[in-house]
Amino acid sequence: MSFPKEIHITEVGPRDGLQNQPMSVPTQRKIDWINALSATGLSTIETTAFVSPKWVPQLADSKEVYTGISKTDGVRYSALVPNEFGWRSALEVGVDEIAVITAASETFSEKNTNTTIEGSLLRIAPIIQSAIEHGIQVRCYLSCVVACPYEGSIDMNVVRNIAERILDFGASAIDLGETIGVALPEDIRRLYDALDGVLSPEESILHLHNTNGKALLCIEEALHCGVVKFDASCGGLGGCPYAPGAAGNVATEDVVAFAHERGIETGIDFQKLVDASSMIESELQCVLPSNAYRTFKDAHTFPNE
Repeated sequence: MSFPKEIHITEVGPRDGLQNQPMSVPTQRKIDWINALSATGLSTIETTAFVSPKWVPQLADSKEVYTGISKTDGVRYSALVPNEFGWRSALEVGVDEIAVITAASETFSEKNTNTTIEGSLLRIAPIIQSAIEHGIQVRCYLSCVVACPYEGSIDMNVVRNIAERILDFGASAIDLGETIGVALPEDIRRLYDALDGVLSPEESILHLHNTNGKALLCIEEALHCGVVKFDASCGGLGGCPYAPGAAGNVATEDVVAFAHERGIETGIDFQKLVDASSMIESELQCVLPSNAYRTFKDAHTFPNE
């Protein structure tokens, strides 16, 4: 089966990558990091989340970060807004795009957004409508589309029904979240088979975590299904505070390397991407898990003699 000529990657590191870190990154360092990411060729960056600092203290400076970045032409800067308060804050700073969130698991929805699935849908519906009226694009995360850390396997009919309602609300895109990183390629095929007639693969965004090390295999299967839009986090940072055991997002470097090796265009400069990841690795004093990042860094740190 052939691959697409190009894919689109949304960089979620500044939001999803930082929200579960044990330490907070200084505001200016976040701004510098996002500015570095803006120079890589990425066309969409999820910069932060307008959430209560009580629940996500790592993102307490969302307004300062968003207003402090130097926007690059051709790059869309997104932010997560979980509720009306977050939406008002995002609107105040002039976001390019917002992301709202629901889930296919009742338990995860309760823990992540303090409401039921139905409650989350009723919460995001007016936000989506208001964003449309303001000419702002809306991406809707649908979490736990394959499995839930509390409930196990997810009924694909539930995913299908929620996706239909989100589209009825008028969301610009649906971001399918494999939140805990346990999917196998056959789960991705099953997901898109279940969505047939509701959401076409090329119109969806696939958000993968890499807990079981199979994220790239899932991306390969998704490409064969027709998916061309993916979320990724530079260096493989990530994890959800309400998904115990979930590893980081699939690494942007790994996705870019995977694509380029197969002749798939991404528009991303790998060297500049590594430079941006190196900035946040140094700030967090961690070892980023991305295989492609580590291979590139080691080759340059320890050159063959």
